[in-house]
Amino acid sequence: MRRNGFTLVEVMVALAVVAIALPALLVALYQQVDSTAYLRDKSIAHMVAANKLVELRILSKARQNLFTGTDSGVAQMAERDWYWWLESQPTEVEQFSRVKIIVARTEELQEQPLYTLVAFLSADLQVETEVEDAGEGAGDAGEGTGDAGEKVEDAGE
Repeated sequence: MRRNGFTLVEVMVALAVVAIALPALLVALYQQVDSTAYLRDKSIAHMVAANKLVELRILSKARQNLFTGTDSGVAQMAERDWYWWLESQPTEVEQFSRVKIIVARTEELQEQPLYTLVAFLSADLQVETEVEDAGEGAGDAGEGTGDAGEKVEDAGE
């Protein structure tokens, strides 16, 4: 005659299954949280590198010459310090410079950056002013030279 309920063996097997599955579930959950934090840090590092590139463009335009050489520093974003290194060098193409910006969480992690931005900047920094004759106003409306042909590549990991 069988009673309603579980036997001791059935309960022990169920507990063994739970004891094996629960740590695996917790490890998977921890990895997901860790991946989310990594992606957040990588996104912020991208913003730091993009800000440095814009800053370089503005300074180059104001000085009327491209920066060449290396520079480094600390930028604060999202209430944290981010270490960046900038390397700018001329390319084989005249009037173009290759800029590489590396961003890491700590100064010691320069060899393992969170984000690397590579951009090519034009040395054509002339400010063009357009003078229109009173009689020739309609011919060139809206056309201009743009921003001297930049190309930005994401070389992040």
